[in-house]
Amino acid sequence: MAERVRLWEDWKFHLGDVADGGFMGMDDRAWRTVCLPHDWAVEHPFDISHASGTGYLPGGTAWYRKHFTLPEETVGKRVRMTFQGIYKHARVYVNSHFLGSHACGYTSFTMDLTPFVRPGENVIAVRVEHEEVADSRWYTVSGMDRDVLMNITEMNAFEQDGIFVTTESLEPDRACLRIRSEILGEGRCVCTLREEGRIVAESEDGGTGESRMEIRAPRLWHPDHPFLYDLEARLLDGDGRVMDTEHLSVGIRAFRFDPREGLIFNGEPLKIRGVCVHHDAGCLGAAVPECVWRRRLEKLKACGCNAIRTAHNPPDPGLLHLCDAMGFLVMDEAFDEWEGIKNKWWQGHNVYPPKHFGYGEDFPEWHVRDLTGMVRRDRNHPSILLWSIGNEIDYPNDPYVTPLFREVLGNNDAGKPAAERVYDPRKPDAGRLVTVARELVDLVHAVDDSRPVTSAMSFPELSNRTGFADTLDLSGYNYREQFYDEDHRLYPDRPILGSENSHAPEAWYAAEDRKFIAGQFLWTGVDFLGECRGWPVRISQAGMLNLAGFEKPLYYQRRALWTRQPFVRIAVGEGESERHGVWDEHFRWSGSPGEARRVSLYTNQSHCRLFLNGRLVGEKDIGPRDGCRAVFEIPYEEGELEAVAGDARDQLRTTEAAERISLNALKDGNIFQVELELQDMQGQAAKDEDVFAQVLGDAEILGMENGKPDDLLPYPEKHRMTWDGRLILYLRVRSTSQLFVWTRSGLTETVGLEMEE
Repeated sequence: MAERVRLWEDWKFHLGDVADGGFMGMDDRAWRTVCLPHDWAVEHPFDISHASGTGYLPGGTAWYRKHFTLPEETVGKRVRMTFQGIYKHARVYVNSHFLGSHACGYTSFTMDLTPFVRPGENVIAVRVEHEEVADSRWYTVSGMDRDVLMNITEMNAFEQDGIFVTTESLEPDRACLRIRSEILGEGRCVCTLREEGRIVAESEDGGTGESRMEIRAPRLWHPDHPFLYDLEARLLDGDGRVMDTEHLSVGIRAFRFDPREGLIFNGEPLKIRGVCVHHDAGCLGAAVPECVWRRRLEKLKACGCNAIRTAHNPPDPGLLHLCDAMGFLVMDEAFDEWEGIKNKWWQGHNVYPPKHFGYGEDFPEWHVRDLTGMVRRDRNHPSILLWSIGNEIDYPNDPYVTPLFREVLGNNDAGKPAAERVYDPRKPDAGRLVTVARELVDLVHAVDDSRPVTSAMSFPELSNRTGFADTLDLSGYNYREQFYDEDHRLYPDRPILGSENSHAPEAWYAAEDRKFIAGQFLWTGVDFLGECRGWPVRISQAGMLNLAGFEKPLYYQRRALWTRQPFVRIAVGEGESERHGVWDEHFRWSGSPGEARRVSLYTNQSHCRLFLNGRLVGEKDIGPRDGCRAVFEIPYEEGELEAVAGDARDQLRTTEAAERISLNALKDGNIFQVELELQDMQGQAAKDEDVFAQVLGDAEILGMENGKPDDLLPYPEKHRMTWDGRLILYLRVRSTSQLFVWTRSGLTETVGLEMEE
């Protein structure tokens, strides 16, 4: 029988290179002990000498070592180890033997340890090299930030990611699943499908590597009701003995992208209401436990979101499992650059000159393995709707150029020097993208013939002319709503999707009003480290949720646009920002008497009223194209704002000093997320204070995050200022413990961190 072990505890870690780090007999007892996932970058101070694009955090070279024991019964068995993500340029050794290397920091890879392991003690050693931090346009990670899994089977076993299940046909009363299996050695594959523990179908591979399974009255997977079946695949020898077993969650669904009707999902039109997400969680870096994503996804689901785009790299598999279970469609993205390396900002966004490091250096050698590996790993997830082979690969002059446009700016080129805007024949020609795209699309189709392939294009007005768009099954448009109608007329047989869009309501209406547009993906769902404007800001503020996972005013505008349950929410600002009027708003009523304040009411109701200390100060009708927002300019006056919209109400009182600390502990396995809010006498968020934290018991504080863009306090510190009265603490707990928090003003609170026996 197969045995799968998650190797997450008791890794030895050393920051810096070691000459004999791969030697089994090396004495590593003095090395630090860490748990996986682990990201060493966030353990260090922010420093302006590092790259602004990656959040002013360091890289370097480091070693990880893990001692593990195998029993005598392992002899004659196959032992494989899967690394779900190491950033980056990993070199792997076992028992002093070099197994190989892996360049990409986002793709999973599996190594066969069988010839080199033995009963008793074994040592796996991993060298991680991330010396140049200006290698991305957003925060990456430094370290082993995803799970490591050991798989022990008979020598005859399923290939890694060798089971592939698809919905071959779907009718009102029946469905047919196609099951493909790839085997190391010999054997036959027998599959059993269960619905809530009850067997509903079985199939057996007769030796062709393919079988089919019919399900009567199937329960369908849909974002609104994501039902999952359990599929068990068993590899049997000639005597019927089980040599290997795989378990998969299976969602039965059928969909197509129609060039005139948009997305048809299980026979009905479905508009994609999506968000793009990067992979970090602030103080945790990219070593993000699954439950942190669950909390974020629950909030996104509540505002009407039904889709996630993994910008701009293969995600942690845990995120995809959550999308399957919670009902999110997924656009799974492979690359942000191909052969041409994009500009990497290191002293502020669009501050020239850039640096030029990145995956483009590894693409020629690694892209086939990375792309096919991503699709093989992820293809059984029912949530995945699209494969994206690249993000803004066609970005103008970065680096690809064309004589068709003498001068052009991209969607993010404010302040670009004139010399960087114009055609330069010495740069890579955009025609090359067509050749590479054809290869990538063919690679995906060879591994998965059940889903379309797209690319998020930043320059469709060129890519439609070069033939790049013709290589794709579906055209993704980034911030190009103005071309929807004309391109639909010119290319009537081509499905179109808003693959990246601003929060502007007009961008949503452009998709909502056109059946042929499948939907949109907002930039972004959650704030993220890096891609910042310059010191001291360390993050991008483009999200609906802040870096601590708390809702921003943008969130409530989107909830009003995407949901129908009546509500109203008050937010306050101090003047319209140039690009996004709600980015500078917050949930505080404060100021000096008579100071001008912009009060926004976000609601899905058609009429709203605003009261100040019981007096009506304004009321407005909200039309169908007003962005679900009513704006009032009023002078500040101490007291209470109240908004009324239909039966919905919201209040906001003058912000006062904190009188108590509220703690809400969310437990998932051995990880606790503790939401902290300083509250005044009225129970609303209070004025900010520095909060200190300590644990009693076998527990550790993984980090404290407030989401404040310019908070440069090093993450290892066990205190942090609240922002808008809130922050979140992440803890790993091994036994029942207590968390103590306190402020300089004398407020204290404790919460028990209970562990089941």
